[in-house]
Order: sequence, then C-alpha cells, then structure tokens
Amino acid sequence: MTRGLLLYARSRALPHTVLVLGATAVLAALGTRNLNAYLDPSRQVPVVALAPLFAAAVIGTSLHSASDELDRTAVRPWWRRRLVHLTALTGCAAVLLAATVYGHPSPFGPAAMVRNTLGCAGLGAGAAALLGARLSWLPVFGYVSAVYVGSANARDRLVPVWAWPVQPAGQHIAWVTAAVLLAAGAALYVARGARPEGRHA
Repeated sequence: MTRGLLLYARSRALPHTVLVLGATAVLAALGTRNLNAYLDPSRQVPVVALAPLFAAAVIGTSLHSASDELDRTAVRPWWRRRLVHLTALTGCAAVLLAATVYGHPSPFGPAAMVRNTLGCAGLGAGAAALLGARLSWLPVFGYVSAVYVGSANARDRLVPVWAWPVQPAGQHIAWVTAAVLLAAGAALYVARGARPEGRHA
C-alpha cells in the first residue's frame, strides 16, 4: 500500500510540486513584506488574488497522468487517489499562503487567502478534467486576471459572485462562490480524472 502511494506520488511529481508551492509562498511573503496594509488594506489585494492563482496553476499541472490508459484499466478505482491528491495539495497551498499574510491588520488577510486558494484550486481541477492538466492554468489565469483588472469600479449586486477573488474575507457570498467552484471542480476531476493529452473526444 505504502509502496503504491510512493509510486503514485513520484509519477505525479508530487515532491517537486510541494517544493514549487513552497517557493510560491516565499514569493508571496516577499510581496507582502512592504505593503503597509494598515495604511491601505487594498494593498494586499494583488498578493491575495495572484498568489492563489499561481498555486492553482502548480496544482493543476500536477494532475497530469503520463499513463492514462493504465490508470483507466487499473483494478482499484483511482477516484480515492485523485481526491487525496487534490485535497492534500490544496490544503498545503492554503496553509502556506495563509501564513504569508498572517498578522497583517487587513480584511484581505489569511482568511481571504484561504478562500482564494480553495476557489482557484477548484477552478483549476475542473479545467484539468475538461482541457487537460497542462492547460488547466489557462482558465484560472484568464479569469483571475480579468477580475483583478476589471472589478476596480464595479458596483452592482453581483460583484461578490463574479469578483470573489478580490473581495474582503468577510464577504460571505464570495466564500459561497469559492466553495461551489471547489466542490464542482473537485467532483469533476475526481470522477473523470484529467483529460488525456492530445485527445479531442
């Protein structure tokens, strides 16, 4: 059992993925160092929105399988391994990134970082199931970038729904949106796995 898990981890380059998530957290910590969030809480928004985006890209890429046909013909179902894989990496990323903004007196602190990590990871997992792991970063990058650029002066009631990555941690609707994205993306990936590369069906 343990040997099988180790082989699975190596085939998905999980040790390398965890190292890259750690490097992402270090860069996020460096980015928050001189923000002076107590003067202007919105100064944390770039880090809180973009660091989870990069983490989701790393997680999504790790969902690639080099032996898709073998995975599909395995005796034991793979959904448990997929679930543990995605949950463990998402939890690791959430803890690491939350620590980078811990102690900052801002509504865009650890809770907002956790929410964004969960939502982005769900979006990336769903994209891996639909587009393939190697392209899973693309929808996350496009969506979060568009929200970051386009939500500055938005004022309608639906802003917390579509602009959840740039909302304060206390915005409950943004949390609901991120949770729905995580649940939907994780369910899709766990059920189907990442889309095989080079296949159009």
